[in-house]
Amino acid sequence: MSRLKISAISYLNTAPLMWDFEHGAASADFDISYTIPSACAEALREGTADIGIIPAAAYATIPDLVIIPDVAIASRQAVRSILLVSKVPLEQIRTVALDTSSMTSVALAKILFAKWLGGAREYAGMAPDLKTMLAEHDAALLIGDPALRVDRTRYVSLDLAEEWIARTGKSFVFAFWAIRNLALAGRNGPAIAKVFQKSRDHGLAPKNLEAIAHEWAPRLALTAEATRVYLTQNIHYYLDPQCLEGLDLYYRLGAEVGALPPAPSLCFVPSPTDLSNKRF
Repeated sequence: MSRLKISAISYLNTAPLMWDFEHGAASADFDISYTIPSACAEALREGTADIGIIPAAAYATIPDLVIIPDVAIASRQAVRSILLVSKVPLEQIRTVALDTSSMTSVALAKILFAKWLGGAREYAGMAPDLKTMLAEHDAALLIGDPALRVDRTRYVSLDLAEEWIARTGKSFVFAFWAIRNLALAGRNGPAIAKVFQKSRDHGLAPKNLEAIAHEWAPRLALTAEATRVYLTQNIHYYLDPQCLEGLDLYYRLGAEVGALPPAPSLCFVPSPTDLSNKRF
């Protein structure tokens, strides 16, 4: 049987999830390519990848996917890497440049504006270059590593995960692993899910987290301590019931304000943890 193709993301926050694929034996059973979140989703849509760490929003637009249970990139407090950055006070924002790398954060920004921040604004998709974005628009949405590099003392800024949690009381899920149903045919789904769960667990082991922090800190011009805090406090790596409740609300509000199409029920790879095919 052919090796499964994985489409992954080369951001700091995915590094713990990829530990066994980059440092362990898991890479022997998969072909891995790296890209940006929106392109991961497109690879699953086109069938050029079997498994992808997709933006949560993509699940509403790609048919016939199942989710690997218990693994996510989520947040239960400020996330630091999803920022609305503005050169004017929040209430004066009229136009927003949206980082085209992530559908989930784009939809989140639209939900927050529509429901709680004074109504929809004029939006334009752009590459994540803050100087160019703010030269043409009042505010900019940045995600991932570019957001971590922003000097927030220079701008009005809003951490979108922190704002979501304050408004809803729910955790926020940015991404999760999803598999095309066709790719699972004839394969051991629970065993595949276990590979991804174990990779997450190994990546979060203190010794390995320390290695990740020291590897990534110079890339992002951050201290190892700031990098470690981001991975251990700002990012939550478990698709637990609280996260699933937040995900359900995100899909409902996204459809309500026209930021997302209606999402299908959440379907999971069968797992010994008994999260399969349950709607939270």
